[in-house]
Amino acid sequence: MIDPTARQQELTFDLILSLDGCAAGDGWPGWWGLESPEYLDWLARQPEQLTVMGATTYRTMSAMAEQAASLEIAAAERAGFAQLTQAEKVVFSGTLEEPLRWPNTRLISSDAVDAVRELKRTSSRPLGTLGSIRLGHSLMQAGVVDRFRIVLFPVITGRTGLERVWERFGDFALQLLASRTFEGGLQLLEYRPTPLAQPPGSAWQRDSK
Repeated sequence: MIDPTARQQELTFDLILSLDGCAAGDGWPGWWGLESPEYLDWLARQPEQLTVMGATTYRTMSAMAEQAASLEIAAAERAGFAQLTQAEKVVFSGTLEEPLRWPNTRLISSDAVDAVRELKRTSSRPLGTLGSIRLGHSLMQAGVVDRFRIVLFPVITGRTGLERVWERFGDFALQLLASRTFEGGLQLLEYRPTPLAQPPGSAWQRDSK
């Protein structure tokens, strides 16, 4: 039985980005070719979590995990796909149907925000996103994301950049919780996000008239 007074699990929304806010780049390798040993060691030591994602990420990552043995990728990436396959995962989708091909994945077709609130209450481990920028943003807007964690890689992808993340976001205030610099210039930034109905400046300008 779940103790209703027990502390809820945290949800972390993770993003790995170039300095200009792109999640990938045309022609660039994974991690932009800059996955330092220190960063990979930090990744390996992260606590086990319940991974949540949307349908698009599920389709992409499950296919890549299935083909990882034959893909021309770094050994660390191949090991990461194997670890993901073994991890407990939840996918939110109204279009996917069971049975799901990726092992250890549960399908939830109900409202993602309500479901995540329940998972935070009942899960035995912390929650974390995998890709799923639109899902993560919706959860931030609903106020259920506890940590917004970004790793910035020291590259500007410019015209080759793909998935320009910040163009899809609303307004948020960010309270800095932690920061770290990995070898190679990778920057880890952890924030507590608060959704804003409008920029503070616009509210001040309107009220001052």
